[in-house]
Amino acid sequence: MSDMGFRNRRDAGKQLGDALAAYRDRDPLVVGLPRGGVVVAAEVAAALEADLDILVVRKLGAPGQPELGLGAIAEGGVLLLNKPLMRQVRVTKEQLQSTIDAENEELKRRLETYRGDREPIDVTGRLVIVVDDGLATGGTVRAAAGALQHLGAGSLVLAVPVGSPRTVEELAPLFDDIICLETPVTFWAIGQFYADFEQTSDEEVVELLAGS
Repeated sequence: MSDMGFRNRRDAGKQLGDALAAYRDRDPLVVGLPRGGVVVAAEVAAALEADLDILVVRKLGAPGQPELGLGAIAEGGVLLLNKPLMRQVRVTKEQLQSTIDAENEELKRRLETYRGDREPIDVTGRLVIVVDDGLATGGTVRAAAGALQHLGAGSLVLAVPVGSPRTVEELAPLFDDIICLETPVTFWAIGQFYADFEQTSDEEVVELLAGS
């Protein structure tokens, strides 16, 4: 581990895989959240000798503040909204619907790009390990949990290299277990804990899924 926390997403995934060793014999399905989470998830799946798939989730950013998540959508028709925050930033119904429409288009594009004609792996009754490259506000992870519960997952484990302590605590009721390697008190952004946090490309996601 570097002074930054992790060298890159692959390094984080290898460390996370070691921490999840107890799940190796439970036939887990590792689900990465595109894009960066898929790089971490691929290393976890390799360590656990597990199936790898994705779940496409999109954050609904506030008007003029795209990093401020008002909610999220996920494949399978899942929509989660942070209504108190929506009232705080005074977002209109028209602005919200415009954001939802735009993110739905991007969600569809990513599904076509990443999966093509391949069907998602059936999660019914399975232990599903949800992996991302970090946990800030947790909006996308909440949507992922809702989607997987709707699809019939047997049990859910959240695995992230680093996360906001408050968000980890808030998400605890949604998962049977949470593995978070670092929960620093001073948390500004996920990227601050990586020496290399370059954006993951669509091509890299497709390549990782093809090789799983």
